[in-house]
Amino acid sequence: MPIDSEIKGYQAGITSKERRSALIWITGLPASGKSTIATELARRLFDFKINTFVLDGDQVRHGLCKDLGFSIDDRRENLRRVGEVAKILVDSGLLTIAAFISPYARDRKAIRALFENNNAEFIEIYLKCELAVCEARDPKGLYKKARKGEIHFFTGISDPYEVPTSPELIIGTNRLTIEESVKKITDYLKFRKII
Repeated sequence: MPIDSEIKGYQAGITSKERRSALIWITGLPASGKSTIATELARRLFDFKINTFVLDGDQVRHGLCKDLGFSIDDRRENLRRVGEVAKILVDSGLLTIAAFISPYARDRKAIRALFENNNAEFIEIYLKCELAVCEARDPKGLYKKARKGEIHFFTGISDPYEVPTSPELIIGTNRLTIEESVKKITDYLKFRKII
């Protein structure tokens, strides 16, 4: 028997008339700003008195997916697990933010397919940032290691990134500030009546 949407919202402390739950999937090259924007978006939504849950690539790799490497198959399994966790969170009424490189279109498509009403519950946000800009930022020094051949399967250097063909939102993080980027997302969520 399906769970009534009013009950799902009540479990999270709100009613479905106030907002809808959804998965905000933030994708882009390493150092394009995914984790930074996800964290700032969660803070901004908290200001609106909206509880969120952030799933971040580094966080997940230290726990849920610590047994996985970075091969294509391991990355697919990593994202499959994340998608299943995100589905549980969204079904419980939480607005969920996921920040993952997720370089392959088929993996992002598989996660979207987990959601029954995927156009309403799955929002793909592509952080568009030139490789040169991402590489110049390189906060963890990973691009340098990848260039030296110390890291294999590194997205953008030794592994491809398949640019989303029809994301719900594209944000140019090479030209917008964090605040401007987050505002674009919150404006979109208001437009879609999610917040």
